[in-house]
Amino acid sequence: MATTTDKTSAAEFVPEGADLAALRRAAAGCRGCHLYEPATQTVFGTGPEDARVVLVGEQPGDVEDRQGEPFVGPAGRLLDKALDEADLAREGVYLTNAVKHFKFVPAERGKRRIHKTPARGEVVACLPWLRAELGRVRPDLVVCLGATAAKAVLGTGFKVTERRGQVERGEDYDVIATVHPSAVLRAPDRDEAYRGFLADLKAVRAHLGRPSPERRTAP
Repeated sequence: MATTTDKTSAAEFVPEGADLAALRRAAAGCRGCHLYEPATQTVFGTGPEDARVVLVGEQPGDVEDRQGEPFVGPAGRLLDKALDEADLAREGVYLTNAVKHFKFVPAERGKRRIHKTPARGEVVACLPWLRAELGRVRPDLVVCLGATAAKAVLGTGFKVTERRGQVERGEDYDVIATVHPSAVLRAPDRDEAYRGFLADLKAVRAHLGRPSPERRTAP
């Protein structure tokens, strides 16, 4: 995983050795980068602490920012559908984002808030939270949803377009990268894009069916 090199960082806000509940409470007060200022709230990860799979997205969207939970908007509903069809119960996975605050620009007219991709420095500043989540859950497999998540976990040289659906061997967990469900919603041929996304999630399910090392126990 990439290292934190920017002057801004969430590191000082992350309590050492905390469980997920304590991490969530601490993240609510994070001021590790400027994105907390316009956002409604921190959107931390959710799911079981012993999940075998962690799904990492880019950042919360407008609906997630208002509700305080990841993947509860249109992309989340599509993800739920695909997880169900791939025989991956949402209740059994841990869902989070590389960046915990919603980055947006106001629409020229009306009250809409338009998603803006996080800059690399903002992703790096937020990495201590993702590291803490992965360190507590200790999954067998991390699924990166989209380029921002993949670069956060696998480094800036990783390209989802070239390696999607393939198992990357990590020291502490395996990684599979695919597109973000919002990319499926934006695709010119949504049905085709969904079939590809579902195929990647089925690869995740197949990988979980293979024999795995004994589960690590969080301290």
